[in-house]
Order: sequence, then structure tokens, then C-alpha cells
Amino acid sequence: MLITHDTRCALDTVVDLVNTAPEDDAAPDGLSDVAALEDFVRNHEISDVGVLSEFDLSAVRKIRGRFASVFAAPEARAAAALINDLVAAAGTTPQLTDHDGYDWHVHYFAPGASVADHLAADCGMALAFFVVAGEQERLRRCEAPDCRRAFVDLSRNRSRRYCDSRTCGNRLHVAAYRARRKEAAG
Repeated sequence: MLITHDTRCALDTVVDLVNTAPEDDAAPDGLSDVAALEDFVRNHEISDVGVLSEFDLSAVRKIRGRFASVFAAPEARAAAALINDLVAAAGTTPQLTDHDGYDWHVHYFAPGASVADHLAADCGMALAFFVVAGEQERLRRCEAPDCRRAFVDLSRNRSRRYCDSRTCGNRLHVAAYRARRKEAAG
């Protein structure tokens, strides 16, 4: 599957957005206030965003939950329905652009769109490409029992199971190794 630079950026953005949600009631929200949203926008180089407000924060949190539902969708038809709703509500207006040193690429949001509509349109279309390509199963959640972070499996054989093999994957492999050694010694 060919993934263009702008689609990869949108995928990274949507994964990071979904992962800002608290995993439980005790965990902090990664988008706790407008300043955190401003940091998110800056860190992901989201263009054409004006001054952000509490309204924007609320709207982005709402679409974050809707994107989380896409990652939890049991099959392509359910994911497609969720993505269609997100993209339609954003008032998608595809246009070619070449800004900030990037070659030609497509923005799917309308000029002057809110940050929530911008994210819904661009990130929704990036996820739509996976459904169209029959690759919806690549939109995953970490299989570590104490982690449910979202990620996109871009491995050749669709074998990635953990959000980060150096942390979640390694931690589980070490625990399994220790359990085997304990059983062999016991």
C-alpha cells in the first residue's frame, strides 16, 4: 500500500490524537486544556489553524472519541460508516496545496475550517484509504494487557501487536521469559 507523506502525517496525527484520551478515570487527559491543544497543533504542524478556544478543545475531544471508535470497529463496514460520518460532518473540500516546503498534496478541509473539522477531514480521509485498500485491520490497539494505545500496523505482514515493541512488546517478552525460567527452576 502506497502511503504518501501527507497521509502518513495524518495517520501519525490521528494515532497521537486518539492516544491523548485518558485510559481510565485516574489517568490524565493529554488534551487537558487549550494550551495542550495548542501544543498538539504545533507539534503535528497542523496548518491553517487560527486562535484556539475552549470550544475548539471540546470539539477536538469529541472527534477524538469518534476516531477511537474507528480503531475499535469490528469490521470494515462499521469503520466506513464512522469515517463517512466524520468526513461528511467536517464539510470536506479537497484542494491541492504546496505549502511550508512540501510538494503538492491534498488538504481535505475547507479553507477557514475549525481545527476539529480540519482533523476530521484530513485524518478521516487517511483512515478511509485503509478501508478502501482492504487494510482496515491495520488500525489496531496494543495487545499488551495494561495498554490499549492505538497504532497503525505498517509492517509488511501485518504482524505488529504492540504500540511500541521496545516498551510494551519487550516488557511482555521479558515477563514471559521470567515465567518460563521460574517454571523450569520450580
